[in-house]
Amino acid sequence: MNTLLIVIAVIAVVLLITGGLVQSLNFLLWVGVVLAILAVIAFLVRKLTGGRA
Repeated sequence: MNTLLIVIAVIAVVLLITGGLVQSLNFLLWVGVVLAILAVIAFLVRKLTGGRA
């Protein structure tokens, strides 16, 4: 019975860590999308205004 509790505890910790990683990766994905959109807007503004690199 003691080993069953240890196995359940280990599985719970692994699932908790995995859930936290998925949430943080989801947040980082949205940050990356926003940064990509900002980069495209900056590129278009630079092209349209004729700025030099």
